[in-house]
Amino acid sequence: MTRLAITCLITAALGATQAFGALFDGPADILNRTYDYIVVGAGAGGGVMASRLSEDPHTHVLLIEAGGSDFLNINLSVPGFAPTLPGSQFDWNFTTVPQAGLDDRIINYPRGFVLGGSTSINQMAFNRGTKDDYDRWARVTGDDGWSFHKLYPFIKGMDTVTPPADHHNTTGEFDPAVHGHGLLPISLPGFLLPTDDKIIETTDELPEQFPFNLDYNSGDTVGVGWSQQTIQDGRRVSSATSYLAAAFNRSNLDIVVNTHVTKVFPVGSEGHNPVVRGVQFSQSADGPLYTLQAIKEVILSAGSVKTPHILLLSGIGDAAYLSSVGINPIVDLPAVGQNLQDHPYLRISWLVNSTDTLDNLQRNATLAAAVLAEWQTNQTGPLVLGGGSQRAFLRINDSDAFFASLGTSDPSAGPTSGHYELITRNGFGATRQALPAEGHFFSFTIAVVSPSARGNITLASTDPFAAPAINPNFLASPVDLAIMRSGIRAARAFVSAPAWSGYILSEFGPSADAHTDDELDAFSRNNTDTIDHPVGTVAMGKGVAGALEPDLKVKGTVGLRVVDASAFPFIISGHTQGPTYILAERAARLIRGLGEESTV
Repeated sequence: MTRLAITCLITAALGATQAFGALFDGPADILNRTYDYIVVGAGAGGGVMASRLSEDPHTHVLLIEAGGSDFLNINLSVPGFAPTLPGSQFDWNFTTVPQAGLDDRIINYPRGFVLGGSTSINQMAFNRGTKDDYDRWARVTGDDGWSFHKLYPFIKGMDTVTPPADHHNTTGEFDPAVHGHGLLPISLPGFLLPTDDKIIETTDELPEQFPFNLDYNSGDTVGVGWSQQTIQDGRRVSSATSYLAAAFNRSNLDIVVNTHVTKVFPVGSEGHNPVVRGVQFSQSADGPLYTLQAIKEVILSAGSVKTPHILLLSGIGDAAYLSSVGINPIVDLPAVGQNLQDHPYLRISWLVNSTDTLDNLQRNATLAAAVLAEWQTNQTGPLVLGGGSQRAFLRINDSDAFFASLGTSDPSAGPTSGHYELITRNGFGATRQALPAEGHFFSFTIAVVSPSARGNITLASTDPFAAPAINPNFLASPVDLAIMRSGIRAARAFVSAPAWSGYILSEFGPSADAHTDDELDAFSRNNTDTIDHPVGTVAMGKGVAGALEPDLKVKGTVGLRVVDASAFPFIISGHTQGPTYILAERAARLIRGLGEESTV
């Protein structure tokens, strides 16, 4: 696609008044330009960095994205199509190494491969994180600027709550007082379901176990609440449609797509530290290699898989390991690629006494075509829904004693953070099972959101176009298995409330035969997958456990910074796109020297 075609496409979609700096489908036209900052990766972190840094008209920014520019493709824009995106042209199509905790299964590991990165292919869940999550970051980094209190201006000022697609009255579904007027539009579910009332009624009937939480983005997630999602007017919101769209008209921002960064490299030294402001890139494994140098900084925002991959290929990592695979180490930084954390999940389903479920959309092609036509006409109907209209973040009762019995401490950040999450679905959703030909269903996604297992990213090859070896180490910890058991039992307790009497008929599938700890563990190992939240692989932290300084600079280097979820020292006890935006907002202020108070 030519630059003109790309510009016309986006202009037509975003409005005829929108102009552009430069958007290129390859690097040929940028090689003779100079940039203050080169940002690698156009996901949540990279989108914020490109947008915020280019707010200064005297600062020239280049954003390099390996994927394409088709972030307005209908398959991305329709929220209800999100489950079809893993394995598509918009996915890196990574897989893990065999997972010992999952019966040696290899699982798919989706990561966004398009402008917007994984914000363009995720389930659009919007979580900010909890007070305890961020206060733990502050403790392990030694920087109070990462505490919830200090981050709150960025947290509150990042999003704007917009009306749901159906414009129903959202009073009692969120707390307007904890939201601001930022660049990221979010909304409540825009198509009401017959199970909505039953879910909220359950919080009245079983308030001790399932308390209602008016707004889980207040800093305390514990309880059951209405989902907040990155959806506006029935369309997906990504970093491309929000932060980058706000910057497309700036002449000081260039964006190049279909271009893979193969490594970063030193252009000099300051004292004993290399000045890493060089970037090498190419469009294909057998294509020419190009280089550019940033005047001020290179910012890696390629995500928790690709950022450590690029660093290792560049000779930044454990020196002994790099030497063993034939890469010359330039910085001995053992933490690079370590500390991989992710949220394992599974789903279970129940047969229900109803025919009014989302299962109809998968069985009836005529109905599916009609609801797509409705969405194309006015962006309403069931396709405006993202993943789950309600969700619960819950803690294990008497958690201190529970984890002491396992010989460990509580892996959560504190009392405002859940141990597991339940996500509702008015339809079938059992993991690793196809929709049955008959019957209608209700399902829960059950995710461990405070995991103790740690994995890693290593090199499968020194070829930069080969995928790295990804080992999230799912369910390798007995603690994570115990939390998953608790989540399954909580889901069963939830649908046993009086609100579900006469509606729930029976649990469906292999989970129905799993009751003892051993049976539940076997079921979990055979059915767990990733909820796609990898973090922590180039983490902030003290000593050898941290690869980054608290200001996100790569230790032992000059001119190189990481701004994405790989910088998280601990995973957030919720969905990770929101915290990545928050981290990047603070990073932009630090880089620009604007102080710690957000202006959004």
